[in-house]
Amino acid sequence: MSTPASSMSTSTATRIVIAGAGPAAQALVSQLDRARFAGTITVLSNRDDATLELLELATLPQVSLRCGQPASFIEPETRTVTTADGMEFGYDHLVIATGSAPEQAPVEGADHCLSYSTIDDAARIGSAVKDLGKELGRRPLGILVGTGAAAGQAEAVLRSGGVRPVRTTVRPAAVTPRTSGPGVQSAGIVFPDGSTMNGDLVVLAEERVSLDGLAASAGLRTAPGGGIAISQDFRTSVPGIWAVGDAATFDGVRLGLLVAAASAAGACAAQLMSASSSDAVLQAAA
Repeated sequence: MSTPASSMSTSTATRIVIAGAGPAAQALVSQLDRARFAGTITVLSNRDDATLELLELATLPQVSLRCGQPASFIEPETRTVTTADGMEFGYDHLVIATGSAPEQAPVEGADHCLSYSTIDDAARIGSAVKDLGKELGRRPLGILVGTGAAAGQAEAVLRSGGVRPVRTTVRPAAVTPRTSGPGVQSAGIVFPDGSTMNGDLVVLAEERVSLDGLAASAGLRTAPGGGIAISQDFRTSVPGIWAVGDAATFDGVRLGLLVAAASAAGACAAQLMSASSSDAVLQAAA
């Protein structure tokens, strides 16, 4: 078990711990590497396996990837984070990037359609509908399922891509796949009463909830609708703790619906680099 830090490391190397290993966390590590961050970065992942992207980041000399060791408790006074299996890691700066999850269980056949949960999905959907329009030789008809902000963004993406969206707020029981042809493999939905809606593609834009469970252990302020509340510089209400990605909420809106992961990570990395420089000055003066 590692030795807890009293408040800040006595080493000149700044320690950043990232709770989470999703797109926002990966983008943050990449941005810190590009900025020539000279300290150490520990990534705590809740997954036992690692994606190719994560494995590539783990080859960086300053990065330590801990798979299957999700953060479970934060002690802000000693600046330590404890994992689910009892390992402790001291930090100078902790970034929570635990993401979000669907509010409900997946719709049957959801893997046959497109989904919209963050602004990063816009480009992927835009590309898919462009290809589908070329395949069909006409303006596609899209079925959009959802009621919240994500659904509103998804509708705008579909319209800008030339799709005629038909929106429903009733959650389907299943998505029916297309029977032939390449490209997007979906053509309709089946409602619980057996009625159906048919089109050229289906987009599910259902509500998600921020995974902000770490907030309680650290006394972090959260938004009324969920998510760790952050300021414009990605700081939380507790010094030394930051949040990025879908675990964070800014002005009451899930961050993933406001800023692309790469852009948020770049801005957060810049703030962390600035904070690390300030740490070095304070340590030199001590």
